[in-house]
Amino acid sequence: MNKQWVIPDIHGHSKTLRALIGEQIKPARYDTIFFLGDYIDRGPDSKGVIDYILSLQRDNYNIRTLRGNHEDYLVRTFDNEAVRKNLLGFAYQNNLRKEWFKYGGKETLKSFQVSDVHEIPLEYITWMRELEYFISLDSYLLVHAGFNFNLEDPFSDKPSMMWIKDFKVDPKKSGNRKVIHGHVPVSLDFIELLRSSNNFNFIDLDNGIYMPENTGFGNLIALELTSMEMKVQNNLDAF
Repeated sequence: MNKQWVIPDIHGHSKTLRALIGEQIKPARYDTIFFLGDYIDRGPDSKGVIDYILSLQRDNYNIRTLRGNHEDYLVRTFDNEAVRKNLLGFAYQNNLRKEWFKYGGKETLKSFQVSDVHEIPLEYITWMRELEYFISLDSYLLVHAGFNFNLEDPFSDKPSMMWIKDFKVDPKKSGNRKVIHGHVPVSLDFIELLRSSNNFNFIDLDNGIYMPENTGFGNLIALELTSMEMKVQNNLDAF
């Protein structure tokens, strides 16, 4: 039976990602791996994370990739600085860039060995632009952050899919599908509770890979949707 693995926020932890996939998941060619976004920022090797995912795609593994708020930060910073430079004749550090830097942008630039977002090779920017916002499966909705179920059509609100932090699933609007997301770090015990219980209509898989100093956090998770098997990879990039 084809397996369907879901992996949440990686945040530049390429060694950890490689170990999770290569040593624990060991995917077959007919399996699918869904990534929930936030490949970049905070960790030491954002470029390496994207390069690894691209290598899986080139090797014809079934890969689907969502857009997280950190990719949104980078793309909007890229676009914003391009507009300002064209209008004013020079680029300067705008508020969006400062905000991105607060949440790991500097680490991403360092991984590309550049000092400015416009020095990142364009193919990486294009890849981020083309990331999906959500994926609809028979029993699940996959998204980076969540959905704004206060709207008549929650699938019309793309910013919420990347940024929302608090939402209540409306089964009628979700088609009775469970929402699987990342974005907000939760403890390993809570993830296990969500995974093993039928009392919740969502599963948050983000264990805060960049928080290994916090008890119950600091791992990268993979969840298999058919069997609900869960793999837990400790942070290998922090050492």
